Amino acid sequence: MDRMVAISVAAVIIAIIAAVIDVRERRIPNKLTYSASILGVLLQAIFWGWKGALSGVSGGLVFGGVFLLFYIVHAMGAGDVKLAAALGCLVGLTPSIRLMFATAVAGAMLAVIYMVRARRVMATLRNTLSVVAFHTQHGLQEHPIVNLGNPESVRMPYGLAFAAGAVFWSISNSWWR
Repeated sequence: MDRMVAISVAAVIIAIIAAVIDVRERRIPNKLTYSASILGVLLQAIFWGWKGALSGVSGGLVFGGVFLLFYIVHAMGAGDVKLAAALGCLVGLTPSIRLMFATAVAGAMLAVIYMVRARRVMATLRNTLSVVAFHTQHGLQEHPIVNLGNPESVRMPYGLAFAAGAVFWSISNSWWR
């Protein structure tokens, strides 16, 4: 089996497990994310030596670091950040950028579905503009209304976006080589 195929299969399996747990329990467990992070760095090291291990750690820092920004402003949970870091460790630095893009696109598509199903299209568009204006003016601070603590907000288990993004990324991997 090709090394990148093994990495892709592992990433998809971990993302799907996370999505199932996230939908059922609305959380992504540390056992899964920490184990996946360690597995990722180990696989990278086994397949590509110390450069692979460095790529795995870097991928985790970049992918997790970008999602950490959303956690800081209470727009995303910590489990999502740790899953992003774990997937970054698993796939390595360069592939993690493509996986992050695929996850973001999947997240946007799922957000539109959730928005339409909840019949909150106009409210969501207003909130989005409010969030952009708020963060432009105040930086990385929690928005006073649009955040995870607001009981009226519609919450999407972002594990679904990771799973959909991982599947798309895995399928498209052959196109990008």
